[in-house]
Amino acid sequence: MDIEQARFNMIEQQIRPWEVLDATVLDLLYKVPREDFVPPAYRGLAFADLEIPLGHGQTMWPPKLEARALQALSLKETDAVLEIGTGSGYMTALLASVAHHVYSVEIFQEFSHAAAHKLATHGISNVTLEVGDGARSWDAGSYDAIILTGSVPLHPLDFEAQLKPGGRLLAVVGEEPVMQAILTTCVTPGVYRRTSLFETCIPPLINAPQPEHFHF
Repeated sequence: MDIEQARFNMIEQQIRPWEVLDATVLDLLYKVPREDFVPPAYRGLAFADLEIPLGHGQTMWPPKLEARALQALSLKETDAVLEIGTGSGYMTALLASVAHHVYSVEIFQEFSHAAAHKLATHGISNVTLEVGDGARSWDAGSYDAIILTGSVPLHPLDFEAQLKPGGRLLAVVGEEPVMQAILTTCVTPGVYRRTSLFETCIPPLINAPQPEHFHF
């Protein structure tokens, strides 16, 4: 496989047509080697428009979803970012390539350890990796940007409350077959603006709060 041609095709045939035109994002997709973060057995599918299995029922997002999410967060080099669900570490690498620091939480220790090795291999050091259950908020910190890499059935109010003024939260909200990628912006403390970006469907965030179901 001609990796560079495949990367070019991914960007031109998948990413740009999905309304990702931010030059910073497009440049990152060329610079951060996605193929190095894909499980070895799936390396040949590194640039395909599909979810790649990681194990434990988890998957790597399709490239266009990663790119669209990164564009929506509109990161700055001064931003502190919280990522819930490290997964392969690829989104972590993209975030860290723009932001000041990324705090990434992963429930599966093996994922976190593998991501740490990949990030170190590529000289990405402005990342703090934690192993734990981050589904119901994480620590008492506040962040400029937060991204949940698993879907949640309810809008994540706990994470919303951890946004600094001007901060952005990207979460996929809903249940199969209808989910919406929603960008929440903290206008001022306690005041939020939510924007539905697009429909998608991704695996759920483990232990995410569930809606109450009434039984008659």
